[in-house]
Amino acid sequence: MIRVLLAFCSLFFLLSCGEVVTESDKGARIYLMGDSMMAANRTSGRSVGVALERQLREPVLDRSVYAARIIYGLPISGAAGLSIPAQYREGDWDWVVLNGGGNDLVFGCACGQCNAMVDRLISKDGRAGRIPDLVNRLRKGGAKVVWSGYLRNPGLFTPVRPCKVYGDELDRRLARLDALDPGMIFVPMSDLVPEGDPSLHQQDLIHPSPKGSAAIAARIAAAIRANDG
Repeated sequence: MIRVLLAFCSLFFLLSCGEVVTESDKGARIYLMGDSMMAANRTSGRSVGVALERQLREPVLDRSVYAARIIYGLPISGAAGLSIPAQYREGDWDWVVLNGGGNDLVFGCACGQCNAMVDRLISKDGRAGRIPDLVNRLRKGGAKVVWSGYLRNPGLFTPVRPCKVYGDELDRRLARLDALDPGMIFVPMSDLVPEGDPSLHQQDLIHPSPKGSAAIAARIAAAIRANDG
């Protein structure tokens, strides 16, 4: 029983906590954080982070965690990565790539009447809220920030489809934050999925398939190349 429990905890750590930051890892320029959109397909070696490494031909330190949120109050699991801000470790990073906010909408208000949650994440003018606070913290470390938007549903049924209106508003506010700081680049993914095409999603129509992870990474890589200097 103890061995089973230890094996489960080890698997949870690998899926949840992402890569451990070591002294040798601090030679990497790119640090990736976020939720399951980033962490999906990690066990098969086809996550966004792995695809980004291949496209940029340099290491990416991936700390993303399934079910992670921007606003998360539990200290132990938060420190293990379920809090996206707690995923960050200081280092000489040139780029911090991340996403977040989707699970705050799904778990915080069940994708219904989520205006207050969106306001907590980021104000209408993009200047206040947990997301701008996190971006400011990352920028103070000297890194440029790429904030990725979320994939949209291809027009098929999914339990999170009601979140679209709030996801669209989150994107608009992130674009305003982008306009305030040339070192913060918002990369929308709302137009990445063709209507009626489920191939960029897993069967749940929520998480990206390996093809979807590669497509997300391609947009992020293009943003880094265009602003790397």
